[in-house]
Amino acid sequence: MPTPVRPPDLPGPEPIDRADTGARLGAARAYSRAAGASGIVFAALFTVALVLVRQGPGLDDPDTVYAAFYASNSQTLLVTVGLYIVPFAGIACMWHMIATRTLLQVLAPRSWSRIPHWLHLASGVVFVCMLFAGTAAVGGVALLSRFSAAPPPSPDVARALAAVGYAMVFVYGVRAAGMYMIATTGLARTVGLLPRAGAAVSYLLAAVLLLSTTFHPAILLVFPGWVLVLSVLLLVRRPTGANTT
Repeated sequence: MPTPVRPPDLPGPEPIDRADTGARLGAARAYSRAAGASGIVFAALFTVALVLVRQGPGLDDPDTVYAAFYASNSQTLLVTVGLYIVPFAGIACMWHMIATRTLLQVLAPRSWSRIPHWLHLASGVVFVCMLFAGTAAVGGVALLSRFSAAPPPSPDVARALAAVGYAMVFVYGVRAAGMYMIATTGLARTVGLLPRAGAAVSYLLAAVLLLSTTFHPAILLVFPGWVLVLSVLLLVRRPTGANTT
């Protein structure tokens, strides 16, 4: 008995291109590995750079502390090394951001038209820019003392530059990081990359960054810590065929 064939002009479900699905799944797993590896590198480099740059005097330190710090070659060397690590942390962050963005596009091809997809890109770029500019302002005097024979500027000038750097990182950069976490969490949740509990924790941590008013360096570790956990999840929970629909 012949098998019934549906006439080509009748509406019906589109045929499944298994070759295309397999290619998308392979690409998704490759981008997942790239996003996970670059995220781990970013978290490590960011933490090391933060520890080194934070060797400089704080905003509430007296003038004598500023003068003694910039007269010490060993202490300014640590800050200078930290400044040179920051660009590599930013590069790793951009790799993680673009790999994650591409992964989400592969898993949800129409996600590029959603507002969170572009907020994800914009907030990541703003965070990296604030990180670069802020750390340059905080460590600029240490860099000057290392590579110039001129006397360092007065403590008031050094403190003013540090205040500008703190504002860029703690006021603007931290909130850009919080927005990045919100956008990434929402997109990752829709394609099944994050469990419900993980998404709830991500939103809570993002709210902490958005509402924080402290200059304590511990607040800066929230973002790389979150990226580290997300990166481990991307490496462990590989995308499946269910996510490539």
